[in-house]
Amino acid sequence: MATFFVNFFSDELKRTVSANVILPTDKFYFPGMPKREEGKPYKTLYLLHGVLGNNTDWLHGTRIQRWAEEKDLAVVMPSGDNAFYVDQPWNCNYYSRFIGEELVNFTRKTFPLSHKREDTYIAGLSMGGYGALYNGLKYHDTFGCIGALSSALVVNEGLLTRTDDHPFFAETKQYAQSCFGQDLKAALESDLNPKVLVDRLVKEKAEFPKIFMACGLDDSLLAANEDFADYLKEKGVSFKFETAPGSHEWDFWDRYIKKILDWLPLEGGNQGMNSGNVGI
Repeated sequence: MATFFVNFFSDELKRTVSANVILPTDKFYFPGMPKREEGKPYKTLYLLHGVLGNNTDWLHGTRIQRWAEEKDLAVVMPSGDNAFYVDQPWNCNYYSRFIGEELVNFTRKTFPLSHKREDTYIAGLSMGGYGALYNGLKYHDTFGCIGALSSALVVNEGLLTRTDDHPFFAETKQYAQSCFGQDLKAALESDLNPKVLVDRLVKEKAEFPKIFMACGLDDSLLAANEDFADYLKEKGVSFKFETAPGSHEWDFWDRYIKKILDWLPLEGGNQGMNSGNVGI
């Protein structure tokens, strides 16, 4: 399994940014084993981390590398800081355009990735779950599937009651304003609220990406995820939503990123040989 650490200049963020890429181009095959078609582009998952994380989180916290190899899936893991993957024109950080346009275009130019919507997916956990839902819906012509784990669906009425005396910075009003703008009521009524995006796509009769949401039963974000799932159902949007034992932690995300990969319309792939099975 080939893994790449990539630095490149982002015009949307006006600085050099980092990403990790998993690319199953170096498989070893014994004679007679079926091989992948030469030159065939890879289906791709853009995988977003949560608050406090970076582009290495998924590699360290889950078995994504092993499963991507088994399924012949390319995985792109960018660093999104603590910015919720939304555009922030007040500080010249256009994270949404970076994720939904620039990163996709750059990686497609750099690696042998499919350019087809039906082969391009986005997923994430917590802040990255919000980022996957938000950008997957916003760029619905680019992403064919969305995976959202323990999504931090915080652009809701709770934004309006935030104060700055919370011990965790990500729960403060100041932090919310740094991500979503000074006027939090305006943010709630804008497309930063995924429900507004859903309404827009329904009105436009747009083709929705396929959606798989999951959240742990002991996760403090469960109620917000259930509320959004209810809203999708109310609007007639097809989706999958699962709850299971677990909280806001890597054991849950490790199990469920595997479920998302099993759910994605992948071709199964050929495992080839690696250090884990060479003796079999």
